[in-house]
Amino acid sequence: MLLPNHSSHILEAGVDEVGRGCLAGPVVAAAVVLPPDYQHPLLNDSKKLSQKTRELLREDIVRDAVAWAIGEASPEEIDQINILQATYLAMHRAIEKLQPQPTYLLVDGNRFKPYLALPYSCMVKGDGRYLSIAAASVIAKTYRDELMCGLAEQYKQYGWEQNAGYPTKYHRAGIAAHGITPYHRLSFALLPKQTAL
Repeated sequence: MLLPNHSSHILEAGVDEVGRGCLAGPVVAAAVVLPPDYQHPLLNDSKKLSQKTRELLREDIVRDAVAWAIGEASPEEIDQINILQATYLAMHRAIEKLQPQPTYLLVDGNRFKPYLALPYSCMVKGDGRYLSIAAASVIAKTYRDELMCGLAEQYKQYGWEQNAGYPTKYHRAGIAAHGITPYHRLSFALLPKQTAL
């Protein structure tokens, strides 16, 4: 059973991101404030859920949340400031959009760049421990997956509708055969390094 909150703050926002390891597309973060003592029988780390369950959960989260928001950092921003800083930027953009503004942040992972003067805690594997982080992971993943499916209609050679921009064999083969798109991250190793004979 995931925990409803970590602090005594009523407006505690769970924050999570998706897409850090992708070769293409933005890194996306979500921030979610759930009602105190919120419970949901299906809510869990988005990686442990089927796509159908994530879609159903997204509807429930959007309906039930006190506040929720999404932030992005583009491939260009990732290339300019690196993926870690771009992840913080996406998180900050999501937090900034929350209305009402949270009074405490519960961030998935082991590192975070402070946002204004808001107190926060980092939680390793937090999306499997706290409902608000799990909710943020569901919101971020469903949003990003939809975005990459939309881009896949324009760029059909990379399998983004299935791999969401992650470095699968099919995606790398598409890059090798067709080159890159404006959505590829140029600072990433888009093709495996060739080994010397």
